[in-house]
Amino acid sequence: MPVFAYKAVTQSGLVVKNRIEEVNRQAVVKRLKRNNLMPISIMAIKGITLKGKQKNKERRNVSDISQIMKNANSASIMRQEIRGFTLKEKIMLKLNTSQKVTSRDLLIFTENFYLLKKANFNNIHALSTIIQSTENWTFKGILEDILAGLEAGENMYTTMEYYSNVFPYIYINMVKVGELSGSLEKSLEQAVKYLEDSDDLNRRVRKMVIPNVALIIMLFVLLIVGTIYGVPVVEGVYKSVGSNATLPAATLWFKKVVDLIVKYWFVPTTIIVGIIAGIIYYINTPKGKYNYHLFKYKMPVFGNLLFAIDFSRFMKAMLLNLNNGMRIQEALEVSKNVVQNYVLLSIIETSINNILMGASWIEPFEKSGLASSMITEMLKIGMQSDLAEMMEKLVEYMEMDIEQIMQKIMTIMPEIINSLVGVVLIFFVVVILVPALQVYMGTFLFDAAGV
Repeated sequence: MPVFAYKAVTQSGLVVKNRIEEVNRQAVVKRLKRNNLMPISIMAIKGITLKGKQKNKERRNVSDISQIMKNANSASIMRQEIRGFTLKEKIMLKLNTSQKVTSRDLLIFTENFYLLKKANFNNIHALSTIIQSTENWTFKGILEDILAGLEAGENMYTTMEYYSNVFPYIYINMVKVGELSGSLEKSLEQAVKYLEDSDDLNRRVRKMVIPNVALIIMLFVLLIVGTIYGVPVVEGVYKSVGSNATLPAATLWFKKVVDLIVKYWFVPTTIIVGIIAGIIYYINTPKGKYNYHLFKYKMPVFGNLLFAIDFSRFMKAMLLNLNNGMRIQEALEVSKNVVQNYVLLSIIETSINNILMGASWIEPFEKSGLASSMITEMLKIGMQSDLAEMMEKLVEYMEMDIEQIMQKIMTIMPEIINSLVGVVLIFFVVVILVPALQVYMGTFLFDAAGV
């Protein structure tokens, strides 16, 4: 029976170490938990048994693992003898238990899982292999829970649903579609593409938006600070020399606005908080959520992109299910799980109802006004010839369409942001810099001297 070296934490927060003989890693975890120990690390010791005999002659330049584990043994799992933390263990325990699962961790896991499935590993073998090389302790514990579910006969997605803060909704349902259709490898390939595209889009948007937004915020801060502290100084200079010169009208108007906000700060704060709370409450109602999701598809700049991404993902799931022998109605039922937008979900439900009534399942997409005529025509042609083959062409067309939309957005967004920066910069010049230049040039002195 395999031997495992473990390190665990007791209920009082102290670290214990020992060896244990069990059939597998999950059995070790269960046994430790039964004894009120929380596992930190569990390592298989190959070629070692608890009752093994030492060789007569020791190998040179090779560490005696038995002697090492004997010296490292500071507790018994039955008696729970404990010792205190070392400083290093306190630091590592704190870091390990508070590790955040990043999108990079999820992407690496999905890529590795896809490659192992492609190499004909079964789910349990693939997941066990990945767990051994996972460095993030938080993610490692989650994967071990998924593995325990698999060994108990459950699907992967059923355990993933308990970790919605780690696995996105779309990701879970991609895995669900793959497991239910028997094509997990294809679903993992789609999931890798989804994660890579999402990461690429987020990176490109952040690279473009964050510096410009930071510039706008900095200009606003300078504008407020200059109005509160700088403008009164300029007015004081005018009065000290008896000048009748006045500040620009824009400066005086903005100063009054800032003074009112500072004096009655609770009024705008209450209004802003109330508006945000009202919007959040409305969005959480069924009608509000539907209208919000419709707005996401209709919004300028990003609307077409969001619909194209969601519909393309839905078409890929449909294609996957059709290639696995599902009928159109069954494919629609399973594929809708990859969709989160209520508007597209309602269109799909209407499409399913149309099939039950003997009508066209493509008609709801056509009447929605969201799908282009090219998309619906390709689906109609597919129904008259080979739907799966036509969907493959449709997916390729939509991927090119998504890339074109993204290129347009990357072209338009800098122009919009630069325009906003320009407006704020002009206002900053008029309100703050013009009075400062007047003081620097000294023109108010002529007015004070009566010239």
